[in-house]
Amino acid sequence: MSDFHPTAETVPAVPGAYVLAVALDRAAAGLPPGRYLYCGSAKGPGGLKARLARHMRKGKAVRWHVDRLTEAGRVLGAWAFPGGDECALAQRLAGAGFPVPIPGFGSSDCRVCESHLLAWPEGAGLPWEDESWT
Repeated sequence: MSDFHPTAETVPAVPGAYVLAVALDRAAAGLPPGRYLYCGSAKGPGGLKARLARHMRKGKAVRWHVDRLTEAGRVLGAWAFPGGDECALAQRLAGAGFPVPIPGFGSSDCRVCESHLLAWPEGAGLPWEDESWT
């Protein structure tokens, strides 16, 4: 299981993977209004804490697909998985029935995943909320 972090302040500064929750109040970045989950990794300096702080900051340079989403929408927070793998997270969400809104979003360098962005329908539980998540 993983704790939800509404800000990056409580996220550990270690390498790992994360799931970023973003809400769009209006259509943006080719997506309709709604809630989205983006799976990413942080292996560089500052690890998860630094990467999530960047995603949660407004006014940043747009470098990655997800930057268009975070600039247009509201970052609700993130789940951090120290030592985790972004592809495993994306595949777990896709396997649990979370729809892929844009194939290839955030996964242009990935040969396994259809997308690292998934829609988060209202009322849908997350796989790691289950006690059996490891």
